[in-house]
Amino acid sequence: MLYPELFKSLESARWNMSTDIPWDQFDRSRISDEQLRTIKMNAVTEWSALPATEMFLRDNRDDSDFCAFMSIWFYEEQKHALVLMDYLQRFAPDYAPSEEELHKVRFEFDPAPALETLMLHFCGEIRLTHWYKRAAQWHTEPVIRVIYETLSKDEARHAGIYLKYMRRAIERHGDDARLAFARIGVLMANTKTAKALHPTNLHVSKARYPEDSVQSQLPDPGWLEQWLDTQIHFDDIWEQKVINGILRNLSTLLDTPLQNAKDLSRYRKAMVARMGGGAGNAQQAAG
Repeated sequence: MLYPELFKSLESARWNMSTDIPWDQFDRSRISDEQLRTIKMNAVTEWSALPATEMFLRDNRDDSDFCAFMSIWFYEEQKHALVLMDYLQRFAPDYAPSEEELHKVRFEFDPAPALETLMLHFCGEIRLTHWYKRAAQWHTEPVIRVIYETLSKDEARHAGIYLKYMRRAIERHGDDARLAFARIGVLMANTKTAKALHPTNLHVSKARYPEDSVQSQLPDPGWLEQWLDTQIHFDDIWEQKVINGILRNLSTLLDTPLQNAKDLSRYRKAMVARMGGGAGNAQQAAG
C-alpha cells in the first residue's frame, strides 16, 4: 500500500493556517477590488474538491488504498478553499463567497474511466502549481502572496503522489495504463488545445450540458480566461512550463524520451498498434 507512507510524508509537510500565514502583515493599500474578486473565484473553485472526491470514491470503489489517500487530498484541497475564504472574511468580507455559491459547484460527475481520470488530475495539479506560482507573483499584498505560494507547493506535492499511483497502475495494468496516460497526455500537452485545460473546466455531466463544468457554476463563469490572460498573464512561457512538467514526468514513467506532444502522439499510436488496435477500454481502477 502507498497510503501509509504518503500519510507520513504529507503530514510532515503540513502547514498551519494560524501560525504559518503571516496575517499580521496584511496591507490593504496593496490589494485591489479586482484582485479580491479573483481570490473569491479561486476559493469557490477549490471547494469543488468536494464533488471530485465523491467521483473518485465512486469510481475507485475497488481500490481502498487510493480511496484512503483521498482523505488527505480532500482535506488539503478544502483547506485551500478555507484559507482563501479566511483571507476574505478577515480583510474584505463583502467578497467572501456565500454558502449557496459554494454549494453550487457540488454536483454529480458522470462515471469515467479511472485511469484517464487519474492522469487528468495529475496534469491538473501540475497546472495549478504553475497558476498559483504566477498568481503569487501578480499579487503585491504580502499575505495573499504567501498563501498562493503555499498552495502552489501543496499542488506540486499532490502531483507527485498522483504520479506514484500512476506508476503503480502501470505495474498492475501494463499497456492499458500506458495507453490511458498517453491518450490524456496528448490532449493536455498540446499547445493548441491545452491552454487553461483543467478538470474544473471540462464537461462532466451529459444531463447538465452545457452547464456541466465547475467553472460554469461559478459566480462569474467567465473569470478564468480573464484571470489567466489579462491579470496573472499566464503566457506561452508559463504554459510551456506546464507542458514540460507533464512531458518530463511521462518520459520517466513510460521510459521513453518525450520532447513534445508529437512524440507523445507517436507513442500513443505505437501503443495502439502493439495492442492490436482494440485498446482503449482502460481498467476501471485507480492504478
